[in-house]
Amino acid sequence: MAGHLDINDLHVRFGKATILQGVSLSVRDKPLSVVGRNGMGKTTMCAAVMGMVPASGSITLDERDILGLNTGRIARQGIALVPQGRRMFPSLTVHEHLLLVAQRGTPPWTIDRIYETFPRLAERRKNGGNQLSGGEQQMLAISRALLMNPQLVIMDEPSEGLAPVIVDHLIEVLRTIAAEGMGLLLIEQNLRVATSVADEVSIMVTGRIAATVDAAELARDREMQNRYLGVSHGH
Repeated sequence: MAGHLDINDLHVRFGKATILQGVSLSVRDKPLSVVGRNGMGKTTMCAAVMGMVPASGSITLDERDILGLNTGRIARQGIALVPQGRRMFPSLTVHEHLLLVAQRGTPPWTIDRIYETFPRLAERRKNGGNQLSGGEQQMLAISRALLMNPQLVIMDEPSEGLAPVIVDHLIEVLRTIAAEGMGLLLIEQNLRVATSVADEVSIMVTGRIAATVDAAELARDREMQNRYLGVSHGH
């Protein structure tokens, strides 16, 4: 069952700089995308949910307060993060990365299923993290999160730097995740990904949620895209 995430009046400050200014959003049984230009606070929001930066306000998972818990405890509560920048261990092989997080028994996501979903990782299973392309590293980062079989997965810019054919595959995988009942909070700058995966999209502007709109409406409304994001569809 998908984990229900509620963020209410979230504030994050670094020194005199206010990064998040009263962010509120909810992820229920359907995926939610959050879009915004660089520097708007999207990655900081992810870090706050995972306990990586001090924050004030309220963050709950299935009505359990998780604000203030350390990152390890939050992960054990059922949230997995695919961070921006992938963060591989250069000396570990693909298979060793997966063994680190694989669970016992017969959970929905196993190493065998990962290799079926990402055949390229199966081909590269003996290669080290520093021997993978950007797309392969992203597949591995997503796989590590899925193998935790969380209630909710947060993905921070998963399509960044990927070739269009890999982005198409990523969209398929994200739709599968959502269809099988795993909660999904998708942080994206690629509007095609954001609007293809989620029915609703929240738009972040200068540390606030400026609007939450229907994904199909955002996908076709160039004026709205330019107003909030300064980009057109597909960029």
